[in-house]
Amino acid sequence: MVSVVDDAFEAARLSPSVHFADEHFVLLRGDCLELLRELPTASVDLTVTSPPYNIGKSYESARTLEDYVDWSERWMRLVHAVTAAAGAFWLNVGYTPLHQSGKAVPLPYLLWNLTDFYLIQEVVWNYGAGVAGRRFLSPRNEKFLWFVKNADDYVFNLDAIRDPDVKYPRQYKNGRLKVNPLGKNPTDVWQFAKVTSGYQRSSAERTPHPAQFPEALIERVVLASSEKNAVLLDPFSGSGTTAVVAAKTGRRSIGIEISGEYCDLAVSRYLAKKESLSGLLLQ
Repeated sequence: MVSVVDDAFEAARLSPSVHFADEHFVLLRGDCLELLRELPTASVDLTVTSPPYNIGKSYESARTLEDYVDWSERWMRLVHAVTAAAGAFWLNVGYTPLHQSGKAVPLPYLLWNLTDFYLIQEVVWNYGAGVAGRRFLSPRNEKFLWFVKNADDYVFNLDAIRDPDVKYPRQYKNGRLKVNPLGKNPTDVWQFAKVTSGYQRSSAERTPHPAQFPEALIERVVLASSEKNAVLLDPFSGSGTTAVVAAKTGRRSIGIEISGEYCDLAVSRYLAKKESLSGLLLQ
């Protein structure tokens, strides 16, 4: 399903904050609280993003917990406004220290009900590499909240993301194959390797961004919750993974990023992917 893709793209391309634009990707540089207001209402089919977690990364400013939650509510409500009637919003967040109240409280507990989106479910992203705990269990997961605008009408392409690793693929009952030949439902716990750095352990797709999504993870979200030619939005574009996956899967994308350094990184990464696709974009 495609909503008013052309309207969203035209509005983004006409923005004075354009950092880069071609027929498939528009990147705006600036604060998403301002730039999301430039997009038409109900013009985006899928938003997939990961905001700063308020844990002191180089690209974020420290906020009180109350301020962080208030800020999150403001930008999430703007995402709701630009989301198409049958659109979706996938939000990735991790943990926040609450000091006297808790060591690491999952941010989904604090953010899930801040907007009028309908929460379909929480998806757990499980990975191998990470911090080693001494007085706590080593953390090895982050959460995705899968929201939709309309609980009764939304895109879900299960066949596009089925897991072919079926233990008994040739099971029959009453002469009929019990297992879908495309594979099984991948469940709500997803295992994808993190994008790692370091000597002899750096991931092939690693960039200088300190908090980079694996492309395979975002590809599953995109395939599940949007159709080809849909318009995707990432209001915290970072290293540009959403734009890269959009190009790879035949979607358009609008990114917003406040850092000029990361804008340049996202564009160079997108252009490299576009070159590697050799004219297959959006076909």
